[in-house]
Amino acid sequence: MKVLANDGISASGAEQLEASGFEVITTKVAQEQLQNFINTNNITALLVRSATEVRKPLLDKCPSLRLIGRGGVGMDNIDVGHAKSKGLHVINTPAASSLSVAELVFAHLFGGVRFLYDANRNMPLEGDSKFKQLKKAYAGGSELRGKTLGIIGFGRIGQEVAKIGIGCGMQVIYHDPNTDEQDIALHFFDGQEVSFKFKSTPMDTLLKTSDFISLHVPAQKDYILSSHEFNSMKDGVAIINASRGGTLDEVALVEAIESGKVTFAGLDVFESEPSPEIRILMHPNISLSPHIGAATKEAQDRIGLELASQIITLLG
Repeated sequence: MKVLANDGISASGAEQLEASGFEVITTKVAQEQLQNFINTNNITALLVRSATEVRKPLLDKCPSLRLIGRGGVGMDNIDVGHAKSKGLHVINTPAASSLSVAELVFAHLFGGVRFLYDANRNMPLEGDSKFKQLKKAYAGGSELRGKTLGIIGFGRIGQEVAKIGIGCGMQVIYHDPNTDEQDIALHFFDGQEVSFKFKSTPMDTLLKTSDFISLHVPAQKDYILSSHEFNSMKDGVAIINASRGGTLDEVALVEAIESGKVTFAGLDVFESEPSPEIRILMHPNISLSPHIGAATKEAQDRIGLELASQIITLLG
């Protein structure tokens, strides 16, 4: 059986599949050529990340497909219900990239409170001629310790964010209508373990009390954070979005930054991705990354191995 990993798969995942008798194809096929390629090559399993879309027309015209796999958490680029109605297996890897995304959240947070997102732009331009001025401009940083981190969405990634926040000495609160209570266990290098019990905080309380807010929700029809929510936040808050573009109103975010309500934002995802708005890209108070939350070697290894294991179980 042939597996097309259209958005790539780790070497370890490919090796595991090949050892079980599958042929793994890693050719990157353009979206408009995907149907023809699948049918011509009699592809059994199609693996994607966020770049490739698997919609109803493709599913209807590719009878050889038996499985669709998403390397990651969200499956908003796949017509899951329709695929299942046709008897296809639909799999993903919800746990494999959680830690990588959580660490990126804190990369944006640490960079934000010390102005690194802006310093890294200006030091190459003016570091040799205006060193003292830049030193003064970036001297008013702050620490994360002792601050309140509000997490909206408390699934696997939100919980990993909470663990790092606890480790940084932050007060962590969360809001999730689907998770009323949650125990979080921190595992340390020497085998010790410490557990913390959390209860969901009302949204308005989280908005009013958080110094930093991190979004961890699936794709939404409506914004989770827009003008009303920004107005409810405490002055000087910072926002991180490493979940999905469209969960945060970017126009309202820019307005909140320029009014002083929000000090900085960290964005890994964008409303108009893959062509983010120039006003977002050029804003001096926004830390940017190009949707790389799961893009670590370790996460991609885990994703590849988890996909391979599921495919072997379901199709082997």
